[in-house]
Amino acid sequence: MKLEDVIAKFEEFSPADFAESWDNSGLMCGRHDKEIRSVLLAVDATDAVTEEAVLTDADLLLTHHPLIFPSISHISDKDIVGRRLLKLIAEDVACYAMHTNFDVVGMADEAADRIELSGRKVLMVTHKDQITEEGIGRAGELPYEMTLKECAEMVKEVFMIDNVRIFGDPERKVKRAAISPGSGKHMSRYAIEAGSDVLISGDIDHHEGIDAVAAGLAVIDAGHFGLEKIFCPYMKDFIMREMPGIQVSIASENAPFTVI
Repeated sequence: MKLEDVIAKFEEFSPADFAESWDNSGLMCGRHDKEIRSVLLAVDATDAVTEEAVLTDADLLLTHHPLIFPSISHISDKDIVGRRLLKLIAEDVACYAMHTNFDVVGMADEAADRIELSGRKVLMVTHKDQITEEGIGRAGELPYEMTLKECAEMVKEVFMIDNVRIFGDPERKVKRAAISPGSGKHMSRYAIEAGSDVLISGDIDHHEGIDAVAAGLAVIDAGHFGLEKIFCPYMKDFIMREMPGIQVSIASENAPFTVI
């Protein structure tokens, strides 16, 4: 299957125009006529991941975060992004990113499914027409009322995360939740507007956390990578279902930091 046909499948499912204007989702490098027989999935195109793509003879490296982001003016082995691009291009490995378009169509509902949110609605609307609304994150009802601590333990279990941070009283009862994988900076106000008791997200800084609690919103910070790593198994299932002739594997990727 040629790369241009593979991309067409991706964009039929998660349209490119659902990506935010500041984003750089799409093809990072590669030949549209290249035959794709194997795909390696990862959240980030790190040095280790690009090396794995080469060593495993992947034809396509499919990532969630764009390799080129922000834009670059040159490609050189003296530059972090440049050396990764040079390696991929030299070995004829294509690289494609599904970022905020996947956040809208894919990530949001998959994350909500994992915590069994019911009666859900879009948390931050980014696309709206006469028929439907789409956007980042989801808000809805948890399966039952639980303490903030119990909710945090559930998040750890269903997303397979070693640890999370919580802002708020661990014994506080929560029932209505908002979930927004990735960076949750500035998402508190949308969670509050949705009547949520707790926001589950990542990259929550000091001020965002304490201000959210002051406004009556508890927060569970499960990490940027911790929540968004669901991209890989989700897209593996998609490729195996929609393009069964292509071999697909997930990169040996871990959280970018260690808690001591």
